[in-house]
Amino acid sequence: MNSRLKLDADKITDAAIKKVMPKEAVKRALGEIKLSENVYIVAVGKAAYSMAEAASEVIPYKKGIVITKYDHVKGELKDIECFEAGHPIPDENGIKATEKVIELVENLSEKDTILFLLSGGGSALFEKPLVSLDELQDMTRQLLACGADINEINIIRKRLSAVKGGKFAEKANPAKIYSIILSDIVGDPLDMIASGPTVPDSGSSKMAIDIIDKYGISTSDEVRKLLKIETPKEISNATNIVIGSVRELCKAAAECCELLGYEVCFLSDQVTGEAREVGKMLGAVAASHAGDGKKMAYILGGETVVHLKGKGLGGRNQEIACGAAQGISGLSNVAVFSVGSDGTDGPTDAAGGYVDGDTYEDLIGKGISFAEMFDDNDCYHLLEHCEGLIKTGPTGTNVNDFSVVLIDENNTAT
Repeated sequence: MNSRLKLDADKITDAAIKKVMPKEAVKRALGEIKLSENVYIVAVGKAAYSMAEAASEVIPYKKGIVITKYDHVKGELKDIECFEAGHPIPDENGIKATEKVIELVENLSEKDTILFLLSGGGSALFEKPLVSLDELQDMTRQLLACGADINEINIIRKRLSAVKGGKFAEKANPAKIYSIILSDIVGDPLDMIASGPTVPDSGSSKMAIDIIDKYGISTSDEVRKLLKIETPKEISNATNIVIGSVRELCKAAAECCELLGYEVCFLSDQVTGEAREVGKMLGAVAASHAGDGKKMAYILGGETVVHLKGKGLGGRNQEIACGAAQGISGLSNVAVFSVGSDGTDGPTDAAGGYVDGDTYEDLIGKGISFAEMFDDNDCYHLLEHCEGLIKTGPTGTNVNDFSVVLIDENNTAT
C-alpha cells in the first residue's frame, strides 16, 4: 500500500465530511425563517440527530421527535424523544416512532409550526406502511437488489406509505411546516429526498407500474392496487428549503486536495449508474494520466447503484474502489477511493474503500480470487484483506458520495 497516498485520502475524507456537517447550515437557515411561538421539532434521517441538536440550540420549541439510524443518537436532547430504527430496510421500530410523530402533529392548529428536519435515509426510517411490514421489507429488498436507482425506488415507496409523497404534510394540516432538507440525491429533487413527506409528488401511478414491470419485481395484488392510487399533487401548508448537497461535499474535497498540493480536476457531481462501472472508469482515468508528471486529483460525486448478483457484503463505494483496482494495478503513484458522507456504506460499518497500484497484486499474492469475490459483491472482505476499508463511524451528515483519483508526480510502474 502507498502509505503517503493513503494518508492523503484519509485527510481528504476527514476534511470533506467536516465541512458539510449540517449544524451550522441548519442554524443559518433558521436565522432566515420566522417561526410561530408554538414550534414542534420533527427530525428524520441519518443526520436527524445533529440537525435537531442544532435547532435545539437556537430556537424555542415545545417538544420534538428524532428518528434516525441505529447508533446515530449521541445523547439526550431537552424535550426531544430520540428513536433509532432500521435502514435501508424499514423495521418495527421505525413504524412505532413514526406513529409517535403522527400523534404529535395530527391535532395541531394553524397557530402551530412544525420544524421538519429531513435528511437521506428518511425513506426507510419514517414509515407508516399501507401493506404489512413483511411485504414492505420484501419489496424494499427487491428494489435495492435489482439495480433500480433511488428515484425509481422512491416512486414505489411513496405509494405504499401513509406519510411519503406529501402525505405527512396532509396529516399535519392546518399546522404550518418548515422543512429544512439535507439532500442526498443527485440534482436535489425535493420530492425524492427521503420520498418527499412534505412535497407534492412529481411521479405518477403509471411510472410506478412501469418500474415494477421493468425490473420484474414480484408483488401482491394489494401492492398493485396501491401503486395505481395517485399521490398528492398540491401541498398548501409546507415550505421546503435545501441546505446542503453533494456539490458542497465535492467542493470541500477539492479544497483539501489543493491544500495538499494537488491540481484538481472536477469531473461531475451528478454521477449515477453501476458502481463497479464507475470504478472502472476512474481506474481508466488514473491509468491515462499516471505518467503525466503532475500531482493531480480527479473528483466526482453522485449516487451509484449496485446490482446484486452475489451474496457477499459491501456497498456502492466499496464497489467503486474495487472496480478501479485492476485498472491501476502496478501504478505506484495512483490511488482511488470512494466514500459515503454518512459513514455507512451499504449494510456495513465502513464508509467506503481505498485501493492503489499495489492492491490487486497484493490480493492475488495472498491467494485471494479477486474476480470471484468481486462477482459475489463481496467488496467488504476484499478490502478488508488489504486494509482498504475506510471507516469513519456514523458522521451525523448525509449528502451522498464522493470519489477521488489521486496521482502523485512520479510513476514507477511495478
